[in-house]
Amino acid sequence: MRPRHSQGTYPLPLYGILRMKERWVFACFPSKQVWRKLVKAIVCTEYGPPDVLQLTEVERPTPKDDEALVRVHAVSVNAGDLETLRGEWHARFVGPIRPRYKILGTDMAGRVEAVGGNVKRFQPGDEVWGDLSYPYGYGTFAEYVCASENALALKPASMTFEEAATYPHSAIISLQSLRDKGQIQRGQQVLINGAGGGMGTFAVQLAKYFGAEVTGVDSAMKLDMLRSIGADHVLDYTQEDYTKSGQRYDLIFDVVAYRSVLDYRRALSPEGVYVWVGGSLATLLQVVFLGTLISRMGSKKIGLNAWDANNREDLVLLAELFESGKVVPVIDRCYPLSEAAQAFRYLEEGHVLGKAVITVAHNMT
Repeated sequence: MRPRHSQGTYPLPLYGILRMKERWVFACFPSKQVWRKLVKAIVCTEYGPPDVLQLTEVERPTPKDDEALVRVHAVSVNAGDLETLRGEWHARFVGPIRPRYKILGTDMAGRVEAVGGNVKRFQPGDEVWGDLSYPYGYGTFAEYVCASENALALKPASMTFEEAATYPHSAIISLQSLRDKGQIQRGQQVLINGAGGGMGTFAVQLAKYFGAEVTGVDSAMKLDMLRSIGADHVLDYTQEDYTKSGQRYDLIFDVVAYRSVLDYRRALSPEGVYVWVGGSLATLLQVVFLGTLISRMGSKKIGLNAWDANNREDLVLLAELFESGKVVPVIDRCYPLSEAAQAFRYLEEGHVLGKAVITVAHNMT
């Protein structure tokens, strides 16, 4: 057995053929990187159920000139991660046969370990949060990840790593979709479909912050939680179809869109706005084509969510709302990195109240 390095790594020799005095001999050369630093990560090499996820050791990444190496402390599990794992339509665009990105994960919180030569805003020891979804390369289900300086911001000191990891993706999309695309106004009737999940729980609280009267739609087991975070009305989607109730809404924020666009149009007030945030490809295509036509021909607007990832001003606003208690994360369960597959199964079952978070322990000795 080869000797193990004190950092938990192994020497990697290079082998080759060397010509010496008219004779060819087998030789061993030291590699430029004699010791390879290994870290743990959740790796996905094929599409499928959570069982295909593997906890394994990979080489610790090295930051480029414009990147920071971040020691990950917490990462939240998003519906988009599960959809990528399953190989749904958006994942197949970039990885038709197998996942393009072997390590999944978007939003995270951690501590800067090292920085590239061109990084100006961060230094080792800084606590950061950020969203590493496209175009930043994903990869947060790991002990370490390299992230572009533009994908990071300083984490609010008042937040734990677990709390901070829930914000950069879900809360930013919720905020921008309600405020920018939805043009939310005080006193409006706002419906959040899929209100009990990670994005929906932020959307409910943000809509209340903007002064709206909020209806949250989800399964029966999540309705009490929705009331506790401020929803004025709650609907069990298995018992009531809000598109047929006769109630009209000024803004519909839809995380789980699987209906016809014409159904959503019927549920809007005369100048209402429907914002698609997630759902089926069939509904997305209807929103893009038929929704655009409806928007041009009448006063009702149907479109896609707005998203400016890692907008620093919005992250500052969200931090202020957290500190004031107006918008806080709903964290159902925390799992260690080694149990990431269990976290994905729990999300797949549809039982998560708000967010499931992966915590990443580090041996600091």
